[in-house]
Amino acid sequence: MAFDEIVRTLSDPATYGPGTTVDIVRTHGAMVFLAGDAAYKVKRPVTYDYLDFSTAARREAMLRREFELNRPAAPDLYLGLVPLTRRADGGLALGGDGAPVEWCLHMRRFPEGAELSAVAARSGINRGLAEAIGTTIADYHARAAARPEDGHALIAASAADLGAALGGMTEALDAAQVARFRDRVAAEIARHAALLSARGRAGHVRRGHGDLHLGNMVLLDGRPVPFDALEFDERLATVDVLYDLAFAVMDLLHRGQREAAQSVLGAYLARADMPDHFDGLALLPLFLGLRAGIRALVTVQAARLDDGPPGPRLAEARAYLGHALDYLSPPAPRLVATGGYSGTGKTTLARHLAPLLDPVPGAIHLRSDVERKAVFGVDPLSRLPQDAYSEAAGRRVYARLLDRADRALRAGQSVILDAVFARAEERAALAGLAQRRGVPLAGLWLWADRDTLVARVTARRGDASDADADVVRRQLASDADADATGWTRIEAQDDPEAVLDRARAALGL
Repeated sequence: MAFDEIVRTLSDPATYGPGTTVDIVRTHGAMVFLAGDAAYKVKRPVTYDYLDFSTAARREAMLRREFELNRPAAPDLYLGLVPLTRRADGGLALGGDGAPVEWCLHMRRFPEGAELSAVAARSGINRGLAEAIGTTIADYHARAAARPEDGHALIAASAADLGAALGGMTEALDAAQVARFRDRVAAEIARHAALLSARGRAGHVRRGHGDLHLGNMVLLDGRPVPFDALEFDERLATVDVLYDLAFAVMDLLHRGQREAAQSVLGAYLARADMPDHFDGLALLPLFLGLRAGIRALVTVQAARLDDGPPGPRLAEARAYLGHALDYLSPPAPRLVATGGYSGTGKTTLARHLAPLLDPVPGAIHLRSDVERKAVFGVDPLSRLPQDAYSEAAGRRVYARLLDRADRALRAGQSVILDAVFARAEERAALAGLAQRRGVPLAGLWLWADRDTLVARVTARRGDASDADADVVRRQLASDADADATGWTRIEAQDDPEAVLDRARAALGL
């Protein structure tokens, strides 16, 4: 049966009932027919190097696998499979009684513009949504089945296939750039072979989503929902979870939304709460580079299928490849600390500075208030009893902060630490960490008058800090402010933008 007949049937409003209009979405491997509040997806009869939808049986199997993979994360979207059957008069019917000749994946149609790619283009991804994306992906990975695979072998095979495919696209992509990309990827894989394999043994290689860019996440009832997981190749979707995450991070970077990309990464690390992932940041340049290379590949393929002029798509493919090369050559990391009494705006400043610090997507922001809640096993917004603020508890919190900072710096990622740092030994420990890792340390000591600090902590709502006016008064009495030698004093009395300008100047940004 010709695929054109299937397309004609599913494009015809009469297939769905009176008054229905039909819109069509085309991808390189599928077509989706949007009819009323429903969507019906069919696989194209195509074969590429990495997928084979050439027979009806293969297409049905892939639709069933797609439903199985996506239903747990998006039960409101994925409704089931519906057959196209042959009628007695020779025509096709959707869900008829005859023998199935093709299968459709029946989905709930989500509102136009609800894909996160559309949200990003329309209004950008704000911090709250970016943090929800990171948290959602971490939860997705926590549920995913671990696979006993060698992480090095998996990524090496994927990279080899990608390099070969890009090597066949030199009519669209610069041949010298493709060669540099392949060389740098190979060098990174060889350099991190032991780490890649160790992460597989530690359970961080899982049956992931496999295609987790913004176009495959949708905003439903105010929350991000992943859908359209890669179904056609188990090997391609069996990945290091940080490689899965890197697709979303890379997509945001490509769109110029670095603050959101940094927030996604930070929220993921906080939610997963695994020291291994801080070590795994050493793989981020490789993972971002590979994801950008994949998008270059897919964009060239889309340009070949497009009816319109290929110029714009090919220009975007070249941009992806250029970004990939940038990711694969990251600058050296640095260590920044924002210290000062409660209410000086340390966290606000750290949040604004983190995306500005190289390498991409920005510094890992570690906040003592959040880490303290993690130490005691409570939600960041849960209030802790007073004994959680004892000197012994404080040492545990600062040890945790320094451990994560050490891991991230060793992995090549910048860090911004956000804590009071009232004690000389805490500041000395930070200086010692910077010296061990051979990175520059910039300590920023924020200050404001007592009335300002008291007013700010009193007005706080929905924040991880438990500090109140009494805490501020005790901090002031300790006179740590006068002892913060070697740190740059930042006047934090006025609005956050002015404070940020002063901090940027102090850091040479």
